[in-house]
Amino acid sequence: MDGMRSLKSDAVGLGLRRALLSPLQSAPTAEDERDFDFLECAPENWIGIGGRFGEALRELSSRHRLVCHGLSLSLGGTEPLDETFLARVRRFLDEHRVACYSEHLSYCSDDGHLYDLLPIPFTEEAVHHVAARIRRTQDIVGRRIAVENASYYAAPHQEMSEIEFTRAILAEADCDLLLDVNNVYVNSINHRYDAREFIQAMPHERIAYIHVAGHYDEADDLKVDTHGAPVKNEVWSLLGDAYRMFGPRPTLLERDFNFPPYEELVDELRIVRRVLSESSQASASPARRARA
Repeated sequence: MDGMRSLKSDAVGLGLRRALLSPLQSAPTAEDERDFDFLECAPENWIGIGGRFGEALRELSSRHRLVCHGLSLSLGGTEPLDETFLARVRRFLDEHRVACYSEHLSYCSDDGHLYDLLPIPFTEEAVHHVAARIRRTQDIVGRRIAVENASYYAAPHQEMSEIEFTRAILAEADCDLLLDVNNVYVNSINHRYDAREFIQAMPHERIAYIHVAGHYDEADDLKVDTHGAPVKNEVWSLLGDAYRMFGPRPTLLERDFNFPPYEELVDELRIVRRVLSESSQASASPARRARA
């Protein structure tokens, strides 16, 4: 997690979206007043952008720590990696002193971009294929990357569990994990497994940072990952469990559309901070609490 050492373990972040540029630029920066500690952007949406948007990005990255979360690398795809694009990503990461670059553990291309994040078959062959692509990506961008556990609604050609598949890729690729707590919850309902057991089984030392987001309740046994709604109580509870399992990690609130007033997002960021604080107090030993 070398790149994330510039972020405190209790840092709280927000996605950098153009719809939020004005309040993000106006947000306080003093440590005891700021709404967020870091921002996350998709490099595909900002590389080569000039004009007022490019200037806004440069100004924000000069004032706030930045992480990048990719959308189009297609780590599970069969098309060759776009190494020209990755070279541009490296320059972008260096220019903006990006703390961490992450991507989805999925694929999104097949003779062209599919504009969706599709599940990788949980097979040994896929483990070797994806791990090799992650290692090559790390060579090109010159740093470790983190891969995000993806939400999925079908598991084609499943030879192993999602836990086994994820752990195998992290080990063979020697990369980090972006733990999306909402995705764990959504998958646990849709595929009927224990969300807490999944998080406990992850190699905690590889968790670079955390995503938390909202989802849509299609039915009691079907949840849809949307990033377009407030975080549900069940996900807040699972986030607290995660902190108690492995301690605080930098945590990002994702919101991609249906943006509420900025202050409502700040309220959710305050919930992240509260869950962090309460989890730290709950996990402290009686002796530590007595010394405090």
